[in-house]
Formats: sequence, C-alpha cells, structure tokens
Amino acid sequence: MSQFFKRRRNKPVGQTWLEVPVADLQGEPIRSDLLQNETILKQVFHNCSDVVFRPLHIHGQIKALLVFVDGLVDMKHLDEVVLKPMMFEGLPQGLGHLERMGKILEHQVVAVAQTQTVDRLSDVVQSILKGDIAILADGENSALIASIKTWEKRSIEEPPAESVIRGPREGFTENIRTNTSLLRRRLRTARLKLEALSLGELSKTDVIIAYIEGIAADSIVREVRKRVGRIRIDGVLESGYIEELIEDLPFSPFPQVLHTERPDVVAANLLEGKVAILVDTTPFVLIVPTFFWEALNANEDYYERFLIAAAIRWVRYIFLFVAMLFPSLYVAITTFHQEMLPTNLLLTIAASREPSPFPAFVEALIMEITFEALREAGLRLPRQVGQAISIVGALVIGQAAVQAGIVSAPMVIIVSITGIASFTMPRYNFAIAIRILRFPLIFLAGTLGLYGVTIGVLAILIHLTSLRSFGVPYFAPVAPLTVRNLKDVGVRAPWWRMNRRPSMTVFHNQMRVPRGQKPGPKRGKRTE
Repeated sequence: MSQFFKRRRNKPVGQTWLEVPVADLQGEPIRSDLLQNETILKQVFHNCSDVVFRPLHIHGQIKALLVFVDGLVDMKHLDEVVLKPMMFEGLPQGLGHLERMGKILEHQVVAVAQTQTVDRLSDVVQSILKGDIAILADGENSALIASIKTWEKRSIEEPPAESVIRGPREGFTENIRTNTSLLRRRLRTARLKLEALSLGELSKTDVIIAYIEGIAADSIVREVRKRVGRIRIDGVLESGYIEELIEDLPFSPFPQVLHTERPDVVAANLLEGKVAILVDTTPFVLIVPTFFWEALNANEDYYERFLIAAAIRWVRYIFLFVAMLFPSLYVAITTFHQEMLPTNLLLTIAASREPSPFPAFVEALIMEITFEALREAGLRLPRQVGQAISIVGALVIGQAAVQAGIVSAPMVIIVSITGIASFTMPRYNFAIAIRILRFPLIFLAGTLGLYGVTIGVLAILIHLTSLRSFGVPYFAPVAPLTVRNLKDVGVRAPWWRMNRRPSMTVFHNQMRVPRGQKPGPKRGKRTE
C-alpha cells in the first residue's frame, strides 16, 4: 500500500490531461484486506465531508464497510433493506453453490433491485459519486454496488418558455431518468433506443442518445455518436456545453441544434428520423439535425386543425421579415429613397423628424440598443418586477425621448413593431439570431440604402443555403428543393396527406400514414 501512495506522488507530470484522483486508481484492484481498501478510499475522499464511511459486522462475524455520499442516498431505504438484514438477520442458511461473500450479499442478503459486483477501486469511486452505495467485506477482493439513489428534484411542470393553449402540459425536469420515462410513455416500442455515456472528466455527467431504430438514418446516428464521443471537457453542466461542441459551423448566428423542454416535441422529432441528446441536470434536450423552417413551427401547429395552423404560420413568416428588415427599410427609404413614399406620408415623417438632431441611422441604433437593454433587464429581474420595468420603461423612455426631440415618433413606432414581431417566433435562440442580424442590416441601410439591404439579404440567403446541420442541408426542403417535403413548410398539410416522413432524415420506413385516411361522410343507405 505504501508503494501505491508513492507511485501517486511520483506520477509524471502530463500523463493525463486532467489530474483527478480517480485517474490515479485506473487498474487498481480491490484488496482482500478491508483496512487497505478503507485507507485508499479515505485518501481519495480526503476533505469530502459528505462521504460517509460506515463500518459494521455482518451478524457480528465478518467485518464490512459501507461507503456512500450523504444526500444522494435514500437513508430510510438504506437502513431497512441493507443495514438491518446484514447486521441482525445474518447470513442465510443453505447457501448451496454461493460461496463468495459478494455473491451472498448480492443474491440473498441485500434486497435492492439494481446491484452489481466490481473488482476495481476506480469503479467503486465512480459508483459512490453517482449516488450508489459500496459494500466491501473483509477477505473479499470485490465490492457490491447497490443503487438506492435519491435526491431533491423538481416536479413535472409545464415549460414556461414553451407554453401552449392546446397540448400536453408536461415538461422535462433535471432528472434524466424522469425524462426518459416521459419519452417511454409516448413511444412504447422496443425500437426506441437509449444509448448511455458519460461526459466531463470531473462532472461525469450522464448523457443519453435517443433514436428510433429503423427510422433514424444510420449515418446520422453514427455522426451523433462520433461528435458526442469525441468531446473532452472538465465538466458538462448544461446541454449548451454539448451544443457548442457538436454544431457544424460555430460562427453562424443561426442555431444548428434544436433544444426543447417538451417531451411531445422530442417524440415527434424522433418519429421523423431525428436523434435526441438528453443530458442529466438540465431539462433542455437537444435534437439533431434541425432545419431553418422548424424554428418557425410551434407545437400547436400540429394539435390544431390544419387550416388554422397554416394561417398562423403565415403570420409568423410575415413578421419574420418585419423583425429583420423593418428598421433597415425605414432607414434606407428615409435617408436615400424618399421618392418611394407618398407625399403626405413623406411630409408627416419630415415634420416629426425636424426636432431630432440625429440622422435616421443613429436614431435606429439608439432605439434598438435601448429596446434590447430593456428586454434583457426584464428577463434578468424578478418576474414581478421585470415585466413592469420592461413595459413601463419602454413607454416612459419612448415618450420622453420624443418630447425631448432626441428621436422621432415614427422611429419609436418602427422599433416597437419590430420588437413585437420578434416575439412571434416560437424558438428563443432563433429570435436572438434575427435580432443580431438586424444591426448589420441597419448599418448597410444607413450607408448604401436599399442596395445595402439587398446585399445583406442575399448574403444571409447564401449563408443559409450553404449551412448544414449534421451533414443535412439547413434550408431543406426548399434548397435543395424537395416538393414532396413541402407539406410541412409554407403550410401544415392535414395528417391524412402527410403520408411520408421527411426524406432528408429518413431513408427507410418512410411511410407514416397509410393512404385512404381522408375523413368524409359515409356513403350508403341512409338511416332514420
């Protein structure tokens, strides 16, 4: 044992990219001497006040040691199904072929559903840190790991950022097993595969890759495994860490990975051949690949009748252009192309802008930056205070700025309509991208007029058509054009017409709804 600690002290610098105690235990077997095992584990968990070492005697005969983390273990369950049977009931009679103490504890003493036997100290340490209990017995060179995890967790609630009028009210929580159970409730098939792995040299965060076998393309599943598996980082505290490490083009403002808190959204995307990445300790699930048009689709588009969903979707498309282009068009027209305005409107705008000392370009920048600051303040302040600050602040500052002659009234109206338009987008990260692009478009409008706006729009379209998400074209099915997949882009076709799954993500088993499902009045003999 002294050689073991000496080897740890003399470990060469740079042997591993991140020095952690568990890495020092790689390959170290469990000793048959319980005192040696206890000494090594106490050295590993030095100054860890929440790690409990509980010595005991099995029926007063065999020395044993329980090691667990206080707060991650169900103490009542530990007392009733582990400690009491070992300390008071003793070893069962008629052991038969069971001779090793570890097998006796696993099969006939410890009444826990999930148990396993390990023979390496590194496995013991990792199991303890995950919330399991480790049972080591004197004379045994293996340890029994029993799972009786428990910790405080948030109840299942409706996601505040993705609320719906019609649809399920359940949302993911920070517990990954709760999240997988929500998926299993919606997809009750053995073809739903949940591949588990661990990321983070220090956090050891549980990550699950979910897909439906036979629907998801094998190439996409392999690409997800490859990108997630190559991640090397000290800790993963939220799914955003993984999102930045697996996207195709990091410097693009557009999100290439969809994230959601709703299990129905994840289930729907899995049925379309996509892959979901669930991360422990966060309710946000990543979905890949994703497309530009999905950022404008809301959950209710698939729960309401298709005519209503199509009309509301077109409203979002219109306000997408308003949110991105309205300020830049106003700046370009009022600065360079006044002849495009009707005379009465031009005179009204000119009269309102007469007291303002700044050009329209500077006015737009001032108002846009102020509006973004108010929006950010409303999000970061407590909910009761934040809403009042954002609404009252916008009204008071806008009115005061107009009366002081700093900005013109039309500019306040333009910025307000633009801000409202950005709130119509269902995906928050996509709305942020549009808000960011608004500023370079305003700059181009203030320097080159409508020609600058046209150049900016063309640059955005070129970028979108060349962008990919896990190898799939981001602007599909419009570019490249796939007519059969347009049933869920401009409008949402009725379910009895969306017979096939998207061909961009599903290569096999594309049939979703068999033909002949169109409803209608029954023909035949009329009954009184």
